[in-house]
Amino acid sequence: MIKKYDELSPDELYEILKLRVSVFVVEQECPYQELDGKDKEAYHIFFKDGDGIQAYLRVLDKGVSFEEASVGRVISVKRRCGLGSRILDEGIKVAAEKFNADKIKIEAQTYAKSFYECAGFKQVSEEFIEDGIPHILMLLEIQKD
Repeated sequence: MIKKYDELSPDELYEILKLRVSVFVVEQECPYQELDGKDKEAYHIFFKDGDGIQAYLRVLDKGVSFEEASVGRVISVKRRCGLGSRILDEGIKVAAEKFNADKIKIEAQTYAKSFYECAGFKQVSEEFIEDGIPHILMLLEIQKD
């Protein structure tokens, strides 16, 4: 599903936020401001089945996080099964179609570098620490037909 903030049901929003906090705050033992005020500007993309949301990410327009469009909060409940790649591909399509993005910049956790490289992202910064976790900036140039 692809929804703007005001199209999300209260239950969908709750499930999304619960999943994000579960992974990025609890699992990664990283106390940080998960609710950053950008969700109202985002397209929220998620895959859902009978057990709930299985994968999620948000897409932000140019100027919200970076000069370029961006994707973030990429989560797959089941890891290493292709779901993360599928949701990332969908996020790239949404950025291109809804925001007319020709570039997407992300702040990736360093351990996930190869995951993003498989989608065409290239590292564009040195490693830095954000909220106690090593990160890098990565950029994808979208090829338009």
